[in-house]
Amino acid sequence: MPKPSYLRSWYADTATPHPPHPTLEGEKTCDVCVVGGGYTGLMTALELAEHGFDVILLEAQRVGWGASGRNGGQVITGYNKPMSTIERWVGRDDALRLWELGEESKALLASRVERHAIACDLTWGFVYAAVKPRHMADVADLDGEMRGRYGYDRIRTLDRATVREHVNSDAYVGGLHDSGSGHLHPLNYALGLARAATAAGVRIFEQSPVTAIDTGANPSAKTAKGKVRARFLVLAGNAYLGRLSPRLASMIMPVATYLIATESLGEDTAKSLLPTNVAVSDMNFVLNYFRRSSDHRLLFGGGVSYSGMDPPGLRLTMRSKMLAVFPQLRDAAIDHFWGGNVAITVNRMPQVGRLTPTTLFAHGYSGHGVALAGMAGRVMAEAIRGTAERFDVFARLPHQPFPGGRPFRTPALVLAMLWFRLRDLL
Repeated sequence: MPKPSYLRSWYADTATPHPPHPTLEGEKTCDVCVVGGGYTGLMTALELAEHGFDVILLEAQRVGWGASGRNGGQVITGYNKPMSTIERWVGRDDALRLWELGEESKALLASRVERHAIACDLTWGFVYAAVKPRHMADVADLDGEMRGRYGYDRIRTLDRATVREHVNSDAYVGGLHDSGSGHLHPLNYALGLARAATAAGVRIFEQSPVTAIDTGANPSAKTAKGKVRARFLVLAGNAYLGRLSPRLASMIMPVATYLIATESLGEDTAKSLLPTNVAVSDMNFVLNYFRRSSDHRLLFGGGVSYSGMDPPGLRLTMRSKMLAVFPQLRDAAIDHFWGGNVAITVNRMPQVGRLTPTTLFAHGYSGHGVALAGMAGRVMAEAIRGTAERFDVFARLPHQPFPGGRPFRTPALVLAMLWFRLRDLL
């Protein structure tokens, strides 16, 4: 398979017009230099510019080129880990604060979409789909935890009959409907944030990969043709951070994920698959997820690679997975196939912190970045402005490097994922 390309995705083909930003040339100064043009960097830059900071943002490719422009577009409540697990790590008080930050992340996204008139097809409604009877025990746990312990009343347990109201498939025995989660066009959301940031005064430079950073008292970022000196540096490269910071690189693992898009199915057929226009994710560990597009396609994701190599025959494998859910699509053509990297952490929780007093970072959203990345940008902006209480809540989450160092951490993770895949089959 050819390497995933920004131009091959359905998102790129349906993106709102976005003229290129210039490449950095020469030396410039500012209050804050942000490295990375995805949700994290864009929201950090926008929040700071709105409070009077002079901000320069450097993007190695184009705005939204990485995970922010390629992902499944799901806006999901909470975190990758259950709140009960988070409570064991940080205690009840911080867990409650993290829950509230997660809820604010969705509200922040919605408010930015409305305030800046971002045409990204934001739609509310999400179903966790139970593949096996044992998943219904997980549904009961989620309901009890979210509703009973955290007062979240936007969920409803589904049985085999009621899940069919949302997903017209025999593949599921039940599930959980969440009216507070949803989906959007992820690239158009990123491009909308970039337009808002530019309007607020942020200077964005594209095709300007950072080759070296200084995280000392007077931080800077260097590119092939220029250099930015600032009072603060924000590292928001996530899975595309590379080796700019070996310490941070050891804390995250880039994981390739893939999506397919069918041909346009027509409005009636698309609605027959997902009558309430929800986004869906099954409850396997190695999961599949899907939703309708605004032009009546099915967008289906779930192929992953932890090895750094693209699996052979993945396009056909993903089509087979789609047909296992919707056999009625056996004659539908696949028009698009694309992928890219997301970043996971060992504990599958976002990592937000400081490398030095002048250098902040956030990454590792582990599948929940559409909403949480924006919130990470907000709390980093707050910390730079001098109010670090909410930033510190994230920073207190325990994190550790992936075991094995660079030579052995990928094989170890691949073996672990094989075990989880086998468990999904049971």
